[in-house]
Amino acid sequence: MKHHNRILPTKPRQDPSLDLTVLSRLAALKTLSVKELKAEWEKLIGTAAPNNSRVFLELRIAYRLQELTYGGPDRDTRRMLDLLADEVEGHNRRKHQIADPRNPVMGTKLIREWDGVEQTVTVLKDGFDWRGRKFKSLSAVAREITGTRWNGYRFFGLRERKREEA
Repeated sequence: MKHHNRILPTKPRQDPSLDLTVLSRLAALKTLSVKELKAEWEKLIGTAAPNNSRVFLELRIAYRLQELTYGGPDRDTRRMLDLLADEVEGHNRRKHQIADPRNPVMGTKLIREWDGVEQTVTVLKDGFDWRGRKFKSLSAVAREITGTRWNGYRFFGLRERKREEA
């Protein structure tokens, strides 16, 4: 998987003429031949096009045009995508776990009463402990406790922090 870290995220521009320019360039992709799309690929991405698939070339070039104009994903998003790609591909190149920002600090005890019984979950480095059993997600713990599907963060009263607080 090749990574393009040259693009830094930027705030979307408010210039309507810029949006029209991008839209017209995107629309123009449909009129190009595969040979012209491959030339556009080389110009925008800096490598030879990997195949002759019109759909693939159009989609990736369209993404790149928007990325260059409006900015790409931020560092945290790129990191999350890299970790997810490693997981899907079965690689373990990165030792970090995908960390959910809603997770409390390791060692925190989450307590919730359910059906008159107090349930205690301990936050681990790479999951959660409930009654001596390890779970990868809070949702799995909540499902075990209740017998139904729950969003684990909602079940235990955890909310995502607002961006202004971060």
